[in-house]
Amino acid sequence: MPVQVLFFGATAAIAGRRCVEIDLPADAKASDVFEKLLADHPRLAAHKLHLSVNQQYATGDETINDGDELAIFTAVSGG
Repeated sequence: MPVQVLFFGATAAIAGRRCVEIDLPADAKASDVFEKLLADHPRLAAHKLHLSVNQQYATGDETINDGDELAIFTAVSGG
């Protein structure tokens, strides 16, 4: 199943794009997406990253469904 992953902030600069389509098996978990992104873009591993599924922080256990919105981004802090 093809899904789109959005990149934000430093992750977009590292990936060289704002989104990418990846192909996943029907029973894929959010952790599978995260591992694939790190394999495809190893420089991402140098950052503290978060993954979201449908605009909610992902723990990795979420099953990815057709049409889900996924995003990867760096930790954000401010004051």
